[in-house]
Amino acid sequence: MTIRSIVDAGSTEAIALSAPNRSALSYKGLRNHCDQIGKQLASQGLSNSDRVAIVLPNGPEMASAFLAVASYMSAAPLNPSYKQSEYAFYLEDLKPSLVIVEENSTNPVRTAAADLSIPVVEAKVKSGSPAGAFELFQSEADIQPSNLDHEALVLHTSGTTSRPKVVPLLQRNILASTRNISASLELTATDHCLNIMPLFHIHGLIAVLATSMSQGASVCCSSGFNALKFLELAKEEKISWYSGVPTMHQTILLRAQKQPEAARALGLRFLRSSSASLPPAVFSELNDVFGCPVIEAYGMTEATHQMTSNPLELGKQKAGCVGIVTSPEVCIMDSSGNQLSPGEEGEVCIRGENVTPGYENNEAANASSFTNGWFRTGDQGLFDRDGYLKITGRLKEIINRGGEKISPKEIDEVFMKHSKVSKAISFSVKHPKLGEDISLAVVLKNKKNCKPNELKDFAQNKLARFKIPKNIYIVDEIPVGATGKIQRIGLAKKLGIE
Repeated sequence: MTIRSIVDAGSTEAIALSAPNRSALSYKGLRNHCDQIGKQLASQGLSNSDRVAIVLPNGPEMASAFLAVASYMSAAPLNPSYKQSEYAFYLEDLKPSLVIVEENSTNPVRTAAADLSIPVVEAKVKSGSPAGAFELFQSEADIQPSNLDHEALVLHTSGTTSRPKVVPLLQRNILASTRNISASLELTATDHCLNIMPLFHIHGLIAVLATSMSQGASVCCSSGFNALKFLELAKEEKISWYSGVPTMHQTILLRAQKQPEAARALGLRFLRSSSASLPPAVFSELNDVFGCPVIEAYGMTEATHQMTSNPLELGKQKAGCVGIVTSPEVCIMDSSGNQLSPGEEGEVCIRGENVTPGYENNEAANASSFTNGWFRTGDQGLFDRDGYLKITGRLKEIINRGGEKISPKEIDEVFMKHSKVSKAISFSVKHPKLGEDISLAVVLKNKKNCKPNELKDFAQNKLARFKIPKNIYIVDEIPVGATGKIQRIGLAKKLGIE
């Protein structure tokens, strides 16, 4: 199977994609749409080996664009909230042949693409068309769907001491992951999911969208997460499940606790959490309020999302654990590459068909990340005697802000461009809802006068909002470790912040 073949899973008239106040797109319509977009792209000289960047707001068109592009070539979805300089970096790195944007869009990706001579095309939605239907070009040309060894999706994962790394995912990686996830959740064609996740992340694209399509199920594509409207929309759509990150669940929980009868009345089969650890108290409260299993899972981009998941059977979930193995293989390994026994703490490592073949054009990262065919996640953990994985810490410096993985090096480099800054080191701090938030320690040149707000203003046009540090600390010196190197992990404690 490939991305194109999974959209054949649904029966002809069954709903594939829906959206509020829009007519639904059937599986027949989705199949026709994928083939039409593939042919329209082929008419511009694109082939299975080309990459197409997609910059669309969350919604049905973003969902169908991913499925259509990935059926015939490689989809490169990008965050619509990026600034021009960020787009310039990602486009130069990815080298897409085309960028798809919303009709009449003024997104700065247009300027970034023009500077790199990359053509831009608008996704044109006809009035009254079903959710997800659009066209790009008037012309068409013959093209065959991608095969299992073609690249289907390309994303960046945040680097720690270097630039973000390019993660190519093949058709076979995605298909393996959809099999793993659908099996662990026991999805069927009768399931209907409300997607609240961004569709430029692996979580929403694979765990929700592609996995649902692989079982002939349906997805309601909201325009984004809105806690105030969640219960109402979930009721209207008669959903059977949803997936989110802990911050979303916490916000939904606050609303649901005020309307417990409405929450119970949804009759959810389960709800799923991933991308960051779910606080045990929130786990318990969600279970009580919604009256359904809370399935916490563990995933990452390089694994095409899911590696472990708590079982679906009620009562088999363990709060504070990310479940049992759902990927082909997961182990705990020491620094020498030896596999450890249950109860022993080490680095979580994975291997199998769902794992990326390796970072693009980055031999150093591949050498450090792969050991005897095992991919080192950078997460520290252990298996308990029942085979449940517990994440105990982090070996890499990535900042996980509510499921949004952020490269500290990227932030450092932006602030180092300020004329008054001598040193800039970003680091994580604990946050009650986000899990982690970003802070920044700054040493000024010659003790120049500069306020944190001035630095934040400087970054406004250079970083997406979620990457701008909440707190900036002006310090005389940044503490270093025993080797003389600055260590981000634990820096908050050394500075007396935590």
